[in-house]
Amino acid sequence: MYNETLRPQKEVVLCEDGTNTLYSKEFNEPYHSTKDGALHESLEKHVKPSFSLKSHKEKLTILDICFGLGYNTFATLYYIKKNNLKTKVHILSPEFDEGLVRSLDTFDFPSEFDLLKYIIKVVATDLYYEDEQFKIEILIGDARKTIPHIQEKIDIVFQDAFSPANNPLLWTKEWFADVRAICKDDAVLTTYSTAAAIRLGLYENGFYIFVHRAEMMRYSTVASLKMLEDLEYIDMELKKIRNTEARSMRDSNYLGG
Repeated sequence: MYNETLRPQKEVVLCEDGTNTLYSKEFNEPYHSTKDGALHESLEKHVKPSFSLKSHKEKLTILDICFGLGYNTFATLYYIKKNNLKTKVHILSPEFDEGLVRSLDTFDFPSEFDLLKYIIKVVATDLYYEDEQFKIEILIGDARKTIPHIQEKIDIVFQDAFSPANNPLLWTKEWFADVRAICKDDAVLTTYSTAAAIRLGLYENGFYIFVHRAEMMRYSTVASLKMLEDLEYIDMELKKIRNTEARSMRDSNYLGG
């Protein structure tokens, strides 16, 4: 089932991994790569690489940008439960579409999320969930306005907004500066984007850039505020020399300032 009131702007789309996502007519793109698959993408591009780097931590604070259908958040909980991890997580997730979040208890999620049905229902109703291990807070509103007010320091960022072409203000150098300001000194960020402009925006805010590769998945980006030893490092200074025209995205290009 799916809330009929949302159909004018969104349509259910079946991904190649058998999971469902939505196509946003407003942003003219799906919420997930239909080729990679909604659940597969969440696990392989965000949850697994970030947890492999933070497996030593007992508590993690995660910034999930943006909540959307909640796949990244719910995949995180699924991964923890499936692997019997004791890790406590606090997930903060900005989202402008409150109606979408409130409809999620009727969305046809994959069977892997069956053990999370109660949590999904509570999140849809209260925009909040908390138990002894998990805490989820949905921050309704413009992410550019909510992020600077977050008081918690972030361990992991899932940078998973709509594409830079369709939602540029969540990919600029200034946006990443706001994200960096609330990060711990060893924070990591995962994103599907491999564009030079995005990697430069992260690099200009002090992130080291790495390639992430996963089986049956297009490569993606991991950014870290500390040098990592076991990932494929990208020398951004060398990239700048080889591509002198490359520039990070800037607010001024989209705000007219």
